[in-house]
Amino acid sequence: MRTNNGKVRNIIVSVYFILIVLAIILATVFSAFKDVTDHGWITFLIFLFGFAGIFFLVHWIAKFFEYDSDGVKVVVLNKGLLLTDYVNYREYKVEFEKERLAGFKFHNYIVYKSLVISIKNKSGNIKHAYFNVTLIDKKKRKYIKQSLMKMLKENRKKVVNQEE
Repeated sequence: MRTNNGKVRNIIVSVYFILIVLAIILATVFSAFKDVTDHGWITFLIFLFGFAGIFFLVHWIAKFFEYDSDGVKVVVLNKGLLLTDYVNYREYKVEFEKERLAGFKFHNYIVYKSLVISIKNKSGNIKHAYFNVTLIDKKKRKYIKQSLMKMLKENRKKVVNQEE
């Protein structure tokens, strides 16, 4: 199964555009606040930190996600949505054989969703890989969960057959 959230790119670009327009509007409105309040710089700093917080929150959440379980190996990829065609600065890719999957879990926080995949290495130790799945819709997360559950069931069957 292959899935990704490539259609989200246009939405994120629109959000960044709205944030930039909002910053320009707030910069012009700031001059009006000088007449209303005695502490114009405090108002400006509140707007500045609020805008910077929202901007970095969107930057942190906005990641491209790709899942490919076709074939012998599973490939899971996270990378930034903007500028990734030119600069590959936030890519995190895990590629593993289906037999090495030890477990997985979806975490659902208030504004952030993550997928934790547990992978056995050759020595039997388990490594955890964390992926941002915030911008994946619920239906695709369900398909990913089904695919990973199917792999876990097949791995358990192989372990039981090897023990017998």
